[in-house]
Amino acid sequence: MDASSDEGVVTEEVVVPQRVERRAAEPWDAQSVDSTDGSAQNRLLIKGGRVVNDDMMQDADVYIEDGIIKQVGTNLHTPGGTRVVEAKGHLVMPGGIDTHTHMQLPFMGTFAVDDFYTGTRAALAGGTTMIMDFAIPQKGESLVEAYHRWRSWADPKVCCDYALHVGVTWWCDKVGKEMEELTEEHGINSFKMFMAYKDTWQLDDHDLLESFKQCKEIGALAQVHAENGDIIKENTAKLLDMGITGPEGHELSRPEEVEAEATNRACVLANQVGCPLYVVHVMSKSAADVVSNKRRQGHIVFGEPIAASLGTDGTHYYHKCWRHAAAHVMGPPLRPDCETPKYLMDLLANGDLQTTGTDNCTFSASQKALGKDDFTKIPNGVNGVEDRMSVIWEKGVVSGKIDPCKFVAVTSTNAAKIFNIYPKKGRIAVGSDADIVVWNPHATRTISAKTHYQAVDFNIFEGMEVHGIADYVICHGRVVVEEGNVRAVSGMGKFVPTPSHSPYVYGRVQERDIANAPKKVDRAPYDGPVIQLNNQGLTQAVESSIIPTNQEFYTRGAQMNDKSPKRPSVKVHNPPGGKASGSFW
Repeated sequence: MDASSDEGVVTEEVVVPQRVERRAAEPWDAQSVDSTDGSAQNRLLIKGGRVVNDDMMQDADVYIEDGIIKQVGTNLHTPGGTRVVEAKGHLVMPGGIDTHTHMQLPFMGTFAVDDFYTGTRAALAGGTTMIMDFAIPQKGESLVEAYHRWRSWADPKVCCDYALHVGVTWWCDKVGKEMEELTEEHGINSFKMFMAYKDTWQLDDHDLLESFKQCKEIGALAQVHAENGDIIKENTAKLLDMGITGPEGHELSRPEEVEAEATNRACVLANQVGCPLYVVHVMSKSAADVVSNKRRQGHIVFGEPIAASLGTDGTHYYHKCWRHAAAHVMGPPLRPDCETPKYLMDLLANGDLQTTGTDNCTFSASQKALGKDDFTKIPNGVNGVEDRMSVIWEKGVVSGKIDPCKFVAVTSTNAAKIFNIYPKKGRIAVGSDADIVVWNPHATRTISAKTHYQAVDFNIFEGMEVHGIADYVICHGRVVVEEGNVRAVSGMGKFVPTPSHSPYVYGRVQERDIANAPKKVDRAPYDGPVIQLNNQGLTQAVESSIIPTNQEFYTRGAQMNDKSPKRPSVKVHNPPGGKASGSFW
């Protein structure tokens, strides 16, 4: 960390990493959340840290009042009664935004064990101050009703702010109208279409096109789960017939090229109707390459790797312990190529991929055991919401692939821009929400299910030592995490509407449509011969002026084959066109 002296000479401060032993998670007594007076909770000064945004770093203090950032700078004048958080040697960054979670999702006959309370509480512990969850209707169900159901689950429980994407799992005109209603009246600007889960949520290409066209019409962002569900169904049947029933069958049934094919098809379909596209949970090199190449070809497409694809790999599916292997089952699967996490991080670093989520959808060992004899019955999902920030810091910043500014971009700011909540979220600036993480880049901890705050009994990052700890987390201007202790209360988070027509997404769409619009070629009309069809579908090229009205054909004048030798007559039993009788033959 650079430290500037009074004389302006920059010196290098050598800091010995601290090791943080996180205690086992315990339920927090909601009545003891606030041990300070009201004025201290309304006014907060973060002092002595280095403020990091996606485009710059500066040594500055941050003053917060009533949940809003009021001042950023040095030598700030603050009123009495202001609580001070010392941040010397720390980075002061916008709170993380997890673009992809599934809290208490009903799936494969059961519910995810992390609900909107335990899930968002764990998110805060790791430095994430906002999640974006998915309201997913069943086929034939109203999208609006699904939205309201998710709101009823989330609003009383969330410990941090949240937004919703809505799934499109079937198509008709009513679905299109409900998408418009959700966008205009309920603050939804993104809709997710599934290319997998055949016979339940999967849409065919026609329905994908209709969904994309409607997203474009209402200024929403189309999202896709990109896998070829038809191929997966075919592969699954073959594997089960071969007696492959364990977790390895999950990865074998949906290999990398199946993800890449669907990613490419989604990009092509969306581009044909001029609809911006967001590919969720990019899990493989080849799917990431598709996104990268399409962006270079001018497509408006965004890619979202997740903590799992950046922090671990699919070799776990071949672990001898069934419970261990099943705990990693998710769709699309982790890839056995152990170089995949580094590759995806490189694409994040150069901007070919833009955001990071987790696809956090947790199931206990007993729930995973529903598929102990058939991998198709293992509930799909892994953890990540608590450890995303630390995993990306370790794999990105500590490895030298990204700097702290890029870290802020891929964990927070890019999401805020894409989903049109910037600079309310994703930035430390005057007027922005006071959702802030005071990050200790020198501390280390070991990730473990024994000490994490999530309700799930397994952690896919078990035993990973990571640098980077959220020493303090501020949400709505209140300190909710302090030196590893989470002080959050159910219902303190709020639903955040995401307005349509995000400038970051749609800012160039209108001009592109005009520039790329097909143009008619002005030319003289054609006045030559036109082929005519008789009632048997046979054709003859003749001048229109000499076609008899009785549709019989005549030849006039010299013919090109007049001098050809006569061929012996041949009796034709089945002439061209079949056995139809007619004087022509």
